[in-house]
Amino acid sequence: MKPIWIVDDDQSIRFVLQKALEKAELPVRSFASTREVQAALSTEQPQVLVSDIRMPGGSGISLLQELKRSQPHLPVIIMTAYSDLDSAVSAFQSGAFEYLSKPFDVDKAVDLIRRAVDESLREQGAQSAGMDTPELLGQAPAMQDVFRAIGRLSPSLVTVLITGESGSGKELVAQALHRHSPRAQGPFVAINTAAIPRDLLESELFGHERGAFTGAQAARRGRFEQAEGGTLFLDEIGDMPYELQTRLLRVLSDGQFYRVGGHAPIRANVRVIAATHQNLEQRVRDGLFREDLFHRLNVIRLRLPPLRERREDIELLVRHFLHKSAAELGVETKRLSEAALAVLQAYPFPGNVRELQNLCHWLTVMAPGQVIDVKDLPPELSGGLQAPAAIGAGATAGVAAPVGSAAQAVAQAVAQSAAEVEAPAEAPRQAAWESELAGEARAMLQTGGTQVMDQLSQRFERAVILAALGVTHGRRIEAAQRLGIGRNTITRKIQELGLDD
Repeated sequence: MKPIWIVDDDQSIRFVLQKALEKAELPVRSFASTREVQAALSTEQPQVLVSDIRMPGGSGISLLQELKRSQPHLPVIIMTAYSDLDSAVSAFQSGAFEYLSKPFDVDKAVDLIRRAVDESLREQGAQSAGMDTPELLGQAPAMQDVFRAIGRLSPSLVTVLITGESGSGKELVAQALHRHSPRAQGPFVAINTAAIPRDLLESELFGHERGAFTGAQAARRGRFEQAEGGTLFLDEIGDMPYELQTRLLRVLSDGQFYRVGGHAPIRANVRVIAATHQNLEQRVRDGLFREDLFHRLNVIRLRLPPLRERREDIELLVRHFLHKSAAELGVETKRLSEAALAVLQAYPFPGNVRELQNLCHWLTVMAPGQVIDVKDLPPELSGGLQAPAAIGAGATAGVAAPVGSAAQAVAQAVAQSAAEVEAPAEAPRQAAWESELAGEARAMLQTGGTQVMDQLSQRFERAVILAALGVTHGRRIEAAQRLGIGRNTITRKIQELGLDD
């Protein structure tokens, strides 16, 4: 830990504080003027600085303002014998950690300094973690392609369109593009165009003048103005109302816009990055998205792969998210058993990386031991693997775990159907699982999902093969015969679907 610096022209104050901090086993160094501090700053830094507000040769406020420019996270405590409102306001407006009136209680002063030290160490740890942890994680070839694209785009200010499923990390890519661009020192402003009501979105984007509409009691800057000199990230651009697409196109074309109710044009010095989970070409064909806007946005396109296309990254991501969750909760980091990891690597993760992150946080809170096993996983993950055992034991009413998601509903329904080879299913039950399957497909299509047939086919095959292996107690040749497929086919399917374990 670096020393605490005391700055005061009063030698008695320096002496009292130094002795009190030494007694508290805190390193300390004293200075009689701001000039001495400025000279020392060229070779070393304090953990916390405690300064008088008024001293010959320079004020504590001026020193505070200078430090906030060079070391914005350094806690500075201002002391003064002049307990007036202006001094307090000036100290806090300049970024002081706390304001200490003289005369002060020495024990309380030490407690306050301890709090500042704790804050400084926490901030220091957060900065170290931020430097050690990359913004995006991934060793899969598809992610390496994304990293290379970000690197090539780093010196450019070109408009970028990021495509990918919900939860795949599109905003992280946008932040990385901003952070490594010439506009990195400017603001990064994000807006989800699908999350804001249609009648408010125009004002959110472009701002409004006072009296522009009912309730507009004051002028307001929109996101374009807030992002001045930086980057504006337009998430879910495919959901933007058609009439607003015209205004956005004009901004991208002319480089200027008007506030709602305004008459003076405002220049837009903003880089635009857009993202969507939808097929914009199809929306253009359906008349829901302007073709000219699409071409304006589609200068450079980055496709972010879903998690199921980068399963080799799951182990890396799990370790990262479990460590992050443990740090946030102040507990020891948990780890996955090999069997539990195999379950996660076989799961399709329709919610992508966001779903995996939420799962790791849930496991950090809910898993009873330090090693997370299959039995500790949520029902929607572990239930599919428990189903064959339950069926093999003679259970025909359902799987061992309750249905926890739409995906599990499909797996449960298909497993039930496959398990009932020896006892043909009744027509109503068959109709029920087919209805659930159709409902799952409809939900995926309505949310803009792509490759739906491939996703559902993999889940169907996985559930049916697991059910057959459960009925035959793991005998692959018999399972293949019961399913009407070849021995080599079932072996290949088991490998492709990650069911070897």
